[in-house]
Amino acid sequence: MSGGWKLVAHAPRQQVEAALARQAEDEAWNPNVTLTGFEIAEDRPDDWVLEAYFAAKPDDAQRAAVAGLFAAPVPDIAAEELPDEDWLTVSQQGVDPIRAGRFHVHTPDHPALVAECIIDFCIPAAQAFGTGQHETTAGCLEMLDAMHHEGRRPHNVADIGTGTGLLGFGARALWPGSAVIMSDIDAVCEPVVAENAAMNGIVLGEGPEEVQMLIADGMDHPALVKRAPYDLLIANILAAPLVEMAADFASAVTEGGDIVLAGLLETQQPQVVDAYAAQGCRLEKCLVRGDWSILWLTKQTAS
Repeated sequence: MSGGWKLVAHAPRQQVEAALARQAEDEAWNPNVTLTGFEIAEDRPDDWVLEAYFAAKPDDAQRAAVAGLFAAPVPDIAAEELPDEDWLTVSQQGVDPIRAGRFHVHTPDHPALVAECIIDFCIPAAQAFGTGQHETTAGCLEMLDAMHHEGRRPHNVADIGTGTGLLGFGARALWPGSAVIMSDIDAVCEPVVAENAAMNGIVLGEGPEEVQMLIADGMDHPALVKRAPYDLLIANILAAPLVEMAADFASAVTEGGDIVLAGLLETQQPQVVDAYAAQGCRLEKCLVRGDWSILWLTKQTAS
């Protein structure tokens, strides 16, 4: 199919994520209309755009259907004609596979990478939060791989702010015998994680061979409290909540356990490191990708 059109709406990240979730839950949605959402600039992580792709110029009903995915206030929606090429391929432009350590992450439009020592995940591009395209998510995968190379072998892992579930999936792949629990404050992530888990052969649940997913604000959930202490806690969120929850995260990690933090700009690194140092956590390693820092800290043994 050649040519095509797209509808474009700029809105805050939370609105775009919620719109994507509503579309995913709408059984009447036209499967030929592809949606994708992503941030518009690395230094503006809360400014996102939603794009809906159509084979022909969208009519008023189709425009209203896209607008109906947004809660008030509904953003302006602009129509753009696409060049004479496969419109579905255009909808995936810029979403190339990424490599981060031994990880290879791709959309369904790209083939898996089957090779020795490669961990391959398929994450749909329309679920752009935590797909691996952003430096923070890719950096966390790279850091987890580095931890594995350095002999870390966690048995109990928590992934806080999991988004698509990719980091929790990655930890389980690196350490197959580990218990993994994932959480996010946003309820729209639950069906996203379920879909991605099924696509990647990961079983969700509370059993010993399963990965648990739940909705929680930080560590505020009975299941997270019950499973603590963790010997690896991952949190890819933002600098302010990382600082705010330093005491909660540190207290949920066993002595000698590790914490991987991301979502902070390099300029915000000192305040985050200081907040965790005050809780007895030492910086082991820092990885910088673009303007973003990924931190590996270890909780020190009490003297």
